[in-house]
Amino acid sequence: MTKNSNDYQALRETYVARGVGNGNLHVADYAKGATITDIEGNDFIDFAGAIGTLNVGHSHPEITAHLKNQLDKFIHPGFNVIMYESYLKLAEKLAHITPGDFAKKTVLLNSGAEAVENAVKIARKYTGRQSVVSFVRGFHGRTNLTMSMTSKVRPYKLGFGPFAPEVYQAPYPNVAEKADNVSQEDFEAQAIARLEDFFIETVDPEEVACVVMEPVQGEGGFIIPPKSFVQAVKKICEAHGIIFVADEIQTGFARTGKLFAIEHFDVEPDLMTVSKSLAAGFPLSGVVGKAEIVDSANPGEIGGTYAGNPLACEAALKVIEIIEQEQLNEKAETIGQAIEDKLNALSATHNFIQHTRRLGAMVAFEVIDPQTGKPDKALTANIVKVANEQGLLLLSAGIKGNVIRFLTPLVITDEELTRGFDILTAALNEVTSTQQV
Repeated sequence: MTKNSNDYQALRETYVARGVGNGNLHVADYAKGATITDIEGNDFIDFAGAIGTLNVGHSHPEITAHLKNQLDKFIHPGFNVIMYESYLKLAEKLAHITPGDFAKKTVLLNSGAEAVENAVKIARKYTGRQSVVSFVRGFHGRTNLTMSMTSKVRPYKLGFGPFAPEVYQAPYPNVAEKADNVSQEDFEAQAIARLEDFFIETVDPEEVACVVMEPVQGEGGFIIPPKSFVQAVKKICEAHGIIFVADEIQTGFARTGKLFAIEHFDVEPDLMTVSKSLAAGFPLSGVVGKAEIVDSANPGEIGGTYAGNPLACEAALKVIEIIEQEQLNEKAETIGQAIEDKLNALSATHNFIQHTRRLGAMVAFEVIDPQTGKPDKALTANIVKVANEQGLLLLSAGIKGNVIRFLTPLVITDEELTRGFDILTAALNEVTSTQQV
């Protein structure tokens, strides 16, 4: 008997851990570009991209054809056991395309959190120091160390302690919180002053192994810092021998209109973590950076059984080719501008849409109660729910749960983008028709 979505939902309730979240309870059957079709034939426009994993879209034909050929060769001999070409070629490619005119090396891993953990391990080994600095609103993963580095308590940290020691969260400016009577220049100066105070009041910089920074905060709500702030962080790191780690897991591979978001800030990180859109949906991550830093770890101290799986490496090499061939950096800017224009138009008729912000195609807006000026988490959740019910995969974010973010595949067509915004507009109209706004 053919199962429908309700049947699979029952299986999910019976056999899948409750702690695994689901934004949409339909069951995918196939996907291409920026559209997913479920087992009952319903189409969903994908504005989520598997949480920023599919910059080259679902089932890109070049990737699927290439991997079918690779499957006939081997699946996973294990790089720790015997080397294979795709790992070596990808390490070489990453050394060439990441920022910094210096010798680089790479370790390939499986997940974003694993990349962050290994970046911290490498930094601690190189510096001989223990302390780690991340930032308020930051998200770095769900392992014990990366939970400790993550700012939001619910749902990521509550009840899972004790957490890793020697982890400190520094202030990270949010331009949306700038008072009207404060100039941008003063706002940036104040943010840098607070950062300098942090290294006096909270942790001494001479004890810090690394600062791990998202160039644009992802789960924190797509917060884009001033360029001067990012450069101030790097300056402090350089002055005190601290390793600057750019966490590019969500921002990398053309999402922001450049191959890596840190390029917008004219900063060259010592180490960079990459994952998500690196491999078009295959589990793959990496730490890339200065060769002398990466080489501080001895053989066997970093890596893993499945780290750098050859199928994932082959996919990643194709992803990088596609980004170049299809000019996805340029397309990211075009898509992002189109989304921003549509949101600005919607904000004229829906006054809870505020603080729209973007870098390339990394776009978000906040849902604010216009009467109180406070974040409206409930309305945000309702918008996302109705949009998903009507055929649009949409995600929320933000410390206060009031940010709606856009992570469309960068190969999205004009038709798919228009259909998606038609659904979003209908969802906004539906939720606002049932409550006073």
